[in-house]
Amino acid sequence: VLVGLVAAGRRSPRAGYAVVDPATGDEIGVVTSGSPSPTLGRPIAMAYVRPDLAAAGTKVHVDVRGSREDAEIVDLPFYSKK
Repeated sequence: VLVGLVAAGRRSPRAGYAVVDPATGDEIGVVTSGSPSPTLGRPIAMAYVRPDLAAAGTKVHVDVRGSREDAEIVDLPFYSKK
């Protein structure tokens, strides 16, 4: 399932990085694209993840060059003009 990710740190998840379940350490998906978001002030990404872990609010890790970075699954779109 295609989901949005918002990273907790300053490092941006990039295409091809693994999405990891923090409880088990298993790879549950892969990042399709990501970059810093000037509008939100945080790094954002989109990823394909397993359907059972695709709910908004789910905490995950992204393997960024060998280190695990915290991220949260969010609903798409990231920003909606009201």
